[in-house]
Parts: sequence; C-alpha cells; structure tokens
Amino acid sequence: MEDFYTILKEEQSEIVEKKSKFIANIYPVINIEDAQKKIKEVNKKYYDAKHHCIAYRVLEDGKIIDRFSDDGEPSGTAGAPMLNLLQANKLCNVLVVVTRYFGGILLGTGGLVRAYSEATNQAIRKCDIICKTDGYEIDLITEYSNLDIFKYFCKNNNIKILNIEYSEKINIKIEIESNKKEILIQEIENKVLSGIVIVEIKRKMINKVENK
Repeated sequence: MEDFYTILKEEQSEIVEKKSKFIANIYPVINIEDAQKKIKEVNKKYYDAKHHCIAYRVLEDGKIIDRFSDDGEPSGTAGAPMLNLLQANKLCNVLVVVTRYFGGILLGTGGLVRAYSEATNQAIRKCDIICKTDGYEIDLITEYSNLDIFKYFCKNNNIKILNIEYSEKINIKIEIESNKKEILIQEIENKVLSGIVIVEIKRKMINKVENK
C-alpha cells in the first residue's frame, strides 16, 4: 500500500456567503462505517439545516474508496468539489461534512461550488496533517537490564515506542515501518539486541516517523 496523508483530529471552519452559512466539519475516520456514524452525528447536531453535503475517502481492503453527496444541492456543486479537494491534498481516511443554513439568496451553481470549496479548504488548512505508511505493530518482552539498549536502538532507527509496561518483565509495544521490520528481527536473532522476545506482530498503516 502506498503512503497517504490523513489528519490528526477533527476541525471546523465556517463561512458566510450572501447570508447563507456554511459550516465545515472535518474528521479522521477509519472506515465507511465510522464515516457514516459521524455523518449521522452531524445531521443530528444541525437538524434544522437545509443541506448536509459530504465527501470522504477511506482505505478498505487495500483500496481507497471515494464517496460524496450533494444532499439536494444542484448536481456537482457541493460533494464533488469537496471530494476533489480531498484528492488534491492526497488525504485519506478523512470525512468532511459541510452544513448549509440557507440565507434566502440563491447563489447559482458557480457560487455554490465556490462556497462549498472554500469552507472545505479552510477546514483542511486548520488540520494537522500526517503521513501514513505500511508498517507493523509489534509486542515484545525483555528484561529490565535490556531496556536502555533497546530504547537507544529505537531512537536511532526512528522506531516509535507506543507503550511500556513494567511488571516482572518489561512489555513493550512499538510501531515500525515495513522496511525496518527485518532489521529488527535480525538484530534480535543475532543477539545484537539480547534478551528481546517478539510476542506478536500485526500489520497496519502507521504514522511515518520523519528522519532526524
């Protein structure tokens, strides 16, 4: 799977165009079901609004699925330009819902496209954007005496330590990019990282760690 970009947390923007209010809510989502749940929450929150136009891109079964809806606006004036902005910014696992409170003045097709695009674009600009890459979540066990060496190895190889639990032995959970997994395994097998035992390996898209 190729790298893609997503957002860290939900954001909101609001614009007014000829007395119509456009409220854009943008969310990180994990799948279609999650996106549909968020859409229902927005519809409930702004139950008195005239339109709730949507666009989202999610990764499922290794493929990116694109969906949009104009929700009663003229075809091609809302959901499609919103989706185009997600695509242009290479965003995935992201949902944007733009809610419109009609102000009594018709905007025309061009005006609608500009308004929905601007509301979406402002929401995107407020987001903290991160890169997702193919990787693994790995659970390990080690002795206390090996912890500092392992932490040093992770720091030098840009491997993210998610959690450390201290009990009779130390349980460590890490995220590692796919091209670094074999290096870790070889270091453990060759006793360079002594006393480290791999308990479980799960493949997943992870946050890409920037080189320092």
